[in-house]
Amino acid sequence: MNSQAIDSTADSTHSKQQPSRLDSLYDLVTGDEDARVCKDIPSESCHDQPRNFFAYLLANLLTKVADELASAKLVLPWLIGWLGAPALIVGLLVPIREAGVLVPQLAVAAYIRRLPVRKWVWIIGSLASAIALGLMALAAATTTGALAGWLIVGLLVVFSLARGLCSVSAKDVLGKTVSKARRGNLMGLSAGIAGALTLALGLYLKLLGDGANDDILFVLLLGGAALLFVLAAGVFVLIREQPGATAGGGNALTAALESIGLLRSDALFRHFVLVRTALLSVALAPPFYVLLAQQESGSDLGALGLLIIASGLANSISAPLWGRFSDRSARLVMVAAAALAGLLGILTWALVQFSAPGPTGLGFAALFLVLGIAHAGVRLGRKVYLVDMANSETRASMVAVSNTVIGVAMLAGGLIGLLGDLYGTAFVILTLGIASIAAALSALRLREVSEPD
Repeated sequence: MNSQAIDSTADSTHSKQQPSRLDSLYDLVTGDEDARVCKDIPSESCHDQPRNFFAYLLANLLTKVADELASAKLVLPWLIGWLGAPALIVGLLVPIREAGVLVPQLAVAAYIRRLPVRKWVWIIGSLASAIALGLMALAAATTTGALAGWLIVGLLVVFSLARGLCSVSAKDVLGKTVSKARRGNLMGLSAGIAGALTLALGLYLKLLGDGANDDILFVLLLGGAALLFVLAAGVFVLIREQPGATAGGGNALTAALESIGLLRSDALFRHFVLVRTALLSVALAPPFYVLLAQQESGSDLGALGLLIIASGLANSISAPLWGRFSDRSARLVMVAAAALAGLLGILTWALVQFSAPGPTGLGFAALFLVLGIAHAGVRLGRKVYLVDMANSETRASMVAVSNTVIGVAMLAGGLIGLLGDLYGTAFVILTLGIASIAAALSALRLREVSEPD
């Protein structure tokens, strides 16, 4: 009996050692003195918070890298041009990618509210994303011209809808498994590491230059992205999510109408949605910077590599800083990032209008770098602000409503390209820059919701 008791005690002691090592790593990464500090999550999730933190971190990292490999702002436009598809298709990529994620989420959120455990929605979305990108790689390898372009557009719709499943469920799972003051740090870390990996890809493409075998390269990029989504789904399975509230999980249309009512009943949420709509001026700007760069640098893979390098550097430099900052004040992150994007837009317009010959090559890469830093801040700040503003009962509804409104606004915002036809690309950048300044001023008036330690 004594021997059994000793063995049992030893086993118990050993079982406690593993979590303590995980807690120590969690302490190192987050700066916690106590890995059990919990805010705004179920008490049962406290013990699993270190495990959930790292599982979510890795899954989020894998999907961020995959999104860069199949970027609708950089990689897919290059692919469409190389395949000889109509230029119209290039203009459809970003609106479809963004709106496809956002618009359908009212119905998705209603379904999610009927599920006490919601991580499986994210996993299904990740696997569907992998299938869409795998078929996209096949289309790139076997077709050309308009057929290839429209196949890619159709698969991009599927991919975007699948990413919409991930988007609405990810925030809800994060809100249930990671405490409030750690969420910005988590998202900042994943974005920073993903940016560094994207930088490595850009360097590789820059070194390849015109000597690359384009068809094989694009198939590898899209196929690699599909594989990363499969791996991310496997990692997300490891998250231990406690069953949550299921109120409001009835009829999807009824739930959607009730969710829309939040815009009338919640003044802070309404103000946030207006601010986020104004912040689209930052999200809509990158394609126009790319267009200016292409006019000067051509469309070879070396030029694409420079822009990818700039994007990777922006995320690597800015995301960890923005993440720490957002844990203290997500509101001020949005203000600072939008103001930076606005000033950059005005500067870019001035350089094009009054400087001869104007920015070229590395100059455009530098502009894209600063824009990427601003865009990363806007994205991270508004995500953390929404998660901190909501509670476990309202989070899914607020995410769905705000995303749907933004999706519609994104489609309408795509019409700003008409200004480019009338007055030139630089004028569009100036207009978006002024709108970004206005967005910063509006965000400054938001109420503070962050709760730093």
